[in-house]
Amino acid sequence: MDYPKMILFDYGQTLIEEQKFNRLEGLNVLLGKATKNPNNISAEEIFDFYTELNIEIGREGDGKKFFNSIEIHNYCFQNYLYEYFGIEFNLTQNEIDRILWDASAPGKPVENIELLLNFLHEKGIRTGVISNLSYSGETLKNRINALLPNNNFEFIIASSEYMFKKPHKKIFELALRKANLESKDVWFCGDNVIADVEGASLSGIKPIWFKGALREEKYAPMVDYIEINNWIELKKLLEE
Repeated sequence: MDYPKMILFDYGQTLIEEQKFNRLEGLNVLLGKATKNPNNISAEEIFDFYTELNIEIGREGDGKKFFNSIEIHNYCFQNYLYEYFGIEFNLTQNEIDRILWDASAPGKPVENIELLLNFLHEKGIRTGVISNLSYSGETLKNRINALLPNNNFEFIIASSEYMFKKPHKKIFELALRKANLESKDVWFCGDNVIADVEGASLSGIKPIWFKGALREEKYAPMVDYIEINNWIELKKLLEE
């Protein structure tokens, strides 16, 4: 087997396991920190409008365009959302991101990921992250560094900062350029069949389908891949 010079990881349910996203809980916590709410708008009202906006831009609903659209940064989204209701915060946009995300979806490291990352570092295999995320890159980096403080990721790419989402090849190409590597020298690990497995494969990167933290997956990849159910399996594969 030709071992990789670098392994890239997805974020959610790959590096970090999150509970089911509870947007209403997050909005309740965030609204409690508002300095102005002139119309006494409730978290439930914001939730409904939040969902309406997500459907409008293709993030949710039957017409979901998740895998074909350009990423919309959450700073733009939250500017529209809260200014629409006249709600103000004495917080930075990054703080608003963090408070909403932490309250909506607490996370913890996926089992054995820290062991694997330490092993890769000792073996000289470089690592990085590509995540489809509307939250800012700073917010993502802060969360990863808080939950995986000993990581050695060379870069952490959030799609919010670079327009393109996985499975679009442009975001994988960006990672290759930042790493100064050819696709044949890189593996990509992720849980999502379309965004991670098929997206990586279409970019010439070997995909690793990680199923250890999956809640449910209705589809099987239409490309060649390696299936991993626990990060110990990948460690053993690289020890052969």
